[in-house]
Amino acid sequence: MRISAACALIVGLLLRMAFFHLFPQTDGDAAVYSDLAANLIRHGQLASTYPSGALHLTLIRLPGYPLFLAACFRLFGVGNDLAVCLVQSLLDAVACLLIADLARRLTREIAQRRGLACAGWGSALVALWIAELCPFTAIYVSAPLTEGPTIFCIVLACWAALRFQDCPGWRYALLFTAAVTWAALLRPDGALVAVALVPALFSSTARRKIPPAQLHRMTLVCVALALLPFAFWTVRNWSVFHVFQPLAPRYASDPGDSSDLGFERWAGTWTLDFVNTVDIYWPVPGDNVDSAKIPARAWSNEGDQQKVLALFANYDRTGDQTSEKFNTELDRIAEANRAAHPWRTRLGIPALRTVDMWLRPRVENLPIDLDWWVYRHHHSETIFSWCYAALNLLLLGAGFAGLAMRPRLGGWMLLYMLLRSLLLSSVQGPEARYTLECLPLLIVCASVWLGTRSFKPATAINAG
Repeated sequence: MRISAACALIVGLLLRMAFFHLFPQTDGDAAVYSDLAANLIRHGQLASTYPSGALHLTLIRLPGYPLFLAACFRLFGVGNDLAVCLVQSLLDAVACLLIADLARRLTREIAQRRGLACAGWGSALVALWIAELCPFTAIYVSAPLTEGPTIFCIVLACWAALRFQDCPGWRYALLFTAAVTWAALLRPDGALVAVALVPALFSSTARRKIPPAQLHRMTLVCVALALLPFAFWTVRNWSVFHVFQPLAPRYASDPGDSSDLGFERWAGTWTLDFVNTVDIYWPVPGDNVDSAKIPARAWSNEGDQQKVLALFANYDRTGDQTSEKFNTELDRIAEANRAAHPWRTRLGIPALRTVDMWLRPRVENLPIDLDWWVYRHHHSETIFSWCYAALNLLLLGAGFAGLAMRPRLGGWMLLYMLLRSLLLSSVQGPEARYTLECLPLLIVCASVWLGTRSFKPATAINAG
């Protein structure tokens, strides 16, 4: 078993290195974070660099990941993305081991509940191999993006919560606090893991094992420690920008930046999938928009259709998406869209948007065309994408089958996934990677379900 576990860790590392070299990700968010980290090292400030080379202080990103990158750059050299990939791969290896231990403990508990004999080591090994070979998480661990450390934090928080229920004490309470705090410092939605899992720490099992006074002291200390970095961040933002901003702004804009809220509200009434994100949402601002790719659900009548086309024709000429007319008109069209189709825009579109993020083939970081489903355009890409979609669906199916077995923490894991899905329904630019943080929890549950397939009655084993 140890040899198999070691092989899983080695193969997982090789997979991440292969993704790093074959499909490097250095643009977009990766470039933003690298710039912030470099300025932390060179100038001691969380600042972005203008094309002219001038710096400007910013709050568009939380400090958790820039500080992590800055530490890697300080040790291994500024811009050394390979070192970042290796460090994140090591963190992910720890996360995979924790996933395996979670699967082992939960499988053993289910076996005991059913009067069966099972140590859970089979589930642990299955979980380790699935976690290490999962291409959906591995490709993000290999990139200088927040997803890798966030996955580590979520898994650590789940493991610490389970261990706290078994052995309530300061060690696991502080581990849990560190995990959820760093998760929230990496991304604002990282706070959801605390919202979902904190109630698990106060389960009846844990309360019976620890005096109430000690539990109250732990709660006060852990809450204070969790809030402390956000207090510093809030004070910094108030002193620099004179705004109350304890997290990061929703639309990643600094105070005083030009507003394009009209465009955002309009996009929220019709964007449905990753194709809309790439074709329309991402190009604004800065790049031209092919208005022929805007779907008919983006307006409610022919008059609004003509206005949308005219607005984007003017935008393509001037590149100005912050003009009062552009945003005012799109805001009005958004309201007209909601009035004409209230159920579609408020319920149907958000629900389908979330479904798309869960089920879409996770090939966005691979050299595959957006229209991967058009078989006559590219046979191999279509087949590969459908295989990726099937693999994703198998993982989801096995994960929810495991949840149906009601493992301990299963309800809280499901709550996290539901809260995250509800939040994602409001995202104007849907991407499949936004559901990535749920996959480690599903791997745990899938491994529990697969592990229970080999259950044997305890009496039969004892007879043997």
